[in-house]
Amino acid sequence: QTTPGAARHATRRAGAGSASCAAEGGKDAALSADAASRRDAVQRTAAAAAAATVAGGVPQPSEARSTRGPKAWEKIELGTEELIYDMVFDDADPKHGWIVGSRGTFYETFDAGKKWSPRSFAGLDPEEEITYRFQSATLKNGEGWVIGKPPILLHTTDAGRSFERIPLSSKLPGEPLLITSLGQGKAEMTTSSGAVYKTDNAGRNWKAQVKETIDATLNRVSSSGVQGASYFTGNVVSVTRDSTGAYLAVSSRGNFYLTWQPGEEYWAPHNRGTSRRIQNMGFVKDSADKGLWMAVHV
Repeated sequence: QTTPGAARHATRRAGAGSASCAAEGGKDAALSADAASRRDAVQRTAAAAAAATVAGGVPQPSEARSTRGPKAWEKIELGTEELIYDMVFDDADPKHGWIVGSRGTFYETFDAGKKWSPRSFAGLDPEEEITYRFQSATLKNGEGWVIGKPPILLHTTDAGRSFERIPLSSKLPGEPLLITSLGQGKAEMTTSSGAVYKTDNAGRNWKAQVKETIDATLNRVSSSGVQGASYFTGNVVSVTRDSTGAYLAVSSRGNFYLTWQPGEEYWAPHNRGTSRRIQNMGFVKDSADKGLWMAVHV
C-alpha cells in the first residue's frame, strides 16, 4: 500500500513525481470496451458543450435568472471578506453544513444555511490556522474531511465537534485539491498534480489509484495530439468527481481537459473543442454518462 502519511509514503518514480506502487495484483493496461466507450462519450459531449457555448454566447447577468422566480435566491451575509472555496451539507442531516475558505475561514450552519457561525479547528493554533487556505470539505453521515494549502488534512467522526489532523508527506505530488467522503472511514483525495489516493481506514493508509502524475503522462505519450499539452509542467486548477468515481480536471492554462475512470492507470487528455480558455467544467446530473458542461472565458 502507498500512503500520503509522513512515514509511509512510497518513493516516487524517478522524474515522474508520483507514487510508484500500483494497486495490488497489477492492472490490465488495456482499457475495457465499456471504459473506452464512456471516454468517447465524455469527449463528444464536452466538444458539443464547447460548440454550443461559442455558437450561443454566454448569457449576461441580466439574462441568467432563475426559472423559479426572483425569490429563488437570497443573499446571506457571512461577515467576512475572505474567499470561499467550498460549501457542503451532510447527506444524513441536510440542515447541517460547512463553508471553508482562505485564511482559515470555517463557518458552520444548523438551519440549512440561514445562519452561519464562525468556527475554528481544535488543535490548530489561531496564528497557524490563519495561514491555511481550506480548499475542499466533505461531510457524509456525520463523518467529514477538510483539506487545504499548505498541505493539511483534517478528519472528524462526530459531525465536526472535534477534528483529528492526519499527517501528509512532504513528498505528496502536488497539493491536496479535492476530498470526497465515502463513509465509514473511507475517502478519496486528489491533488493538483493529478494523484488520486483512496483510504479504507480513516487515513492511516492510502493507496494510489493512478501510476503517475498528469505532466508525466502527457510528456511520456507526447500529448497524443492534444493542443497545449506538450511539455506540460503545470497543474490542474479544478477537479470534479461524479457519483461513480469518474474524474474531470481542467489544466492550469485552461487549454485542455483530462478524464479518469476507476480502474484506469493514467489520465486521458482531451482537446477543448474551442479556441477560448476553459474556466470550469462539470458533469451533467453528477454522471459522466449523462455528459459534461463547459464554461469558457469570454
